[in-house]
Amino acid sequence: MRSITSFDLQYAHRFFGFGGEAAYLHGHTGTLTIEVEDSVNMGVNMVFPCNEIKKIAWDVLKNFDHALVLREDDPILPAILDVYEKQGIKDGTPTNTMKGEAFKTELATAYPDCRLVVTKETLTTEGMIKIVHSLLKDKLNIVKITFTSGDNAASETYEVSESKDRCPVCGILLEDGKCPKCGYQK
Repeated sequence: MRSITSFDLQYAHRFFGFGGEAAYLHGHTGTLTIEVEDSVNMGVNMVFPCNEIKKIAWDVLKNFDHALVLREDDPILPAILDVYEKQGIKDGTPTNTMKGEAFKTELATAYPDCRLVVTKETLTTEGMIKIVHSLLKDKLNIVKITFTSGDNAASETYEVSESKDRCPVCGILLEDGKCPKCGYQK
């Protein structure tokens, strides 16, 4: 069975090297849907609590919300970082509280203090799915990710190789055999 959770993300980007309107900085509201599959535990009666899926995924995804996403070879990237430096906001401000944990993968690097994600490839709907899966595949049994942004949409399905060890009382992931929410010990 599956639990399905969606997130709305507001972000700005551009398609460096592409012709047409997409070559200019522009913004989107995107919707990311994550489908998680596993058994339904007796007592919990759900695959995975949707609020826990949201919590786990949002820790990563909030780096994309209200952020600028640019390809690493985009020539405007150094100029933007220079402006942020001159304004004193490159390393964040006390009011910048909506930030996720920094990450660096093969596909992308998040700089949460300056609301910036730098990607290896142009951020398309397909690119967002690849990045999100790489960041969350070890934390959730993801079987499908769908991302829609404007008129564009993409979807990818994945094979689940193993069940995650979850609490039989509240359904969330056990950490070293213990539930961080209710205290259940395996």
